[in-house]
Amino acid sequence: MSNQIQNLNAKVAIVYLVWSDEPSKFLARALEAIVKQNYARENLRLVVVYNSYKPDEVSQLSFIESEVLKNKNILPETVVLAQAKNLGFPAGNNVGLQWAIDNDCDYVFLHNADGFLAPDAINEMASAFASDKNIGQVQSLIRLYPETNLINSAGNNFHYLGIGYCANYRERVDKVILPTIKDIGYASGAATMLRVDLLKKFGKWHEEFYLYHEDTEYSLRLKINGFRVVLASQAEFFHEYTFSKNLEKFYWLERNRHALKYLFYKWPTLILTWPLEIVYNLGLMIVAGGGGWLSELLRVYRYWLSSKNWQIWRELRRNNLRTRKMSDRQLLAQVVATIGSAELVISAPLKFFVNAIFKLYYYFLRLIVWW
Repeated sequence: MSNQIQNLNAKVAIVYLVWSDEPSKFLARALEAIVKQNYARENLRLVVVYNSYKPDEVSQLSFIESEVLKNKNILPETVVLAQAKNLGFPAGNNVGLQWAIDNDCDYVFLHNADGFLAPDAINEMASAFASDKNIGQVQSLIRLYPETNLINSAGNNFHYLGIGYCANYRERVDKVILPTIKDIGYASGAATMLRVDLLKKFGKWHEEFYLYHEDTEYSLRLKINGFRVVLASQAEFFHEYTFSKNLEKFYWLERNRHALKYLFYKWPTLILTWPLEIVYNLGLMIVAGGGGWLSELLRVYRYWLSSKNWQIWRELRRNNLRTRKMSDRQLLAQVVATIGSAELVISAPLKFFVNAIFKLYYYFLRLIVWW
């Protein structure tokens, strides 16, 4: 009990990353929810990172500062950190993470711009950390908004080819039975709490990802070093999320999934995935051609055919291999064999066929990989 009380008196920084026109759309709602947190205000800090704006827009920095000033007497201690340009998602969050490190915070909650916290959320995530010293990261239960009866993410799943997706996406909250604390594949960067001591030990988010899968990488980095990544199901976050199929998104998702494999698999495992990768990429080319994003897929291939780009990731891979406590076999035991929500991109019959192949190949890998 004493450990739990100590944990709930810990200093928590809420890093609210926002850019473009997001402040005018979402800031007031997010601030209102932060004010309502059932966590001692003196132990909270709010760090608003304004990640700049598009060339054809006007800065919203003055709007952010006026909103903060208007709520000064009810908000926790707040700082606004304006950036000269859009740094990307991981680098923008790193600005807030570094502030939390420099200001002796114990935990950092990463808060997506287009969401807001339920009153008990910070309390519940801090309690999750108090329950087990081996928990390294906690994700809140992310509900959709305004469809609050539906789940956005109950933790995320990591497929062995480097593909990530939301668990229980669009399932009804009242139909899904979740324990108070549940181990998950990786934590969504939309609403997750991190330990500052582990940020100091293992580093912040890798800015090389720029967009997508940086959250996957951080969770896996903790896992291979012996820490649990969990969902705190009583900590709720409401996310105004809409799935989009824009070309830029496909490029970053596909480019970065290859980075994940390279960072976390030993070479024998990587080589064993190549036959499936060839088949998968042939199918992907067909889907990409039909979907109008073949040029983005070819852009991914050009990226990874450049030896210069491999240099960017090599040192990160070496760091993982040097510190990791988890074997490839153990890592494969924690991934998923099939892809959910694939019907958002391909038809249901094709999804069934693809998942059947994925599952068979996964059993092959589990049989072969002993290292």
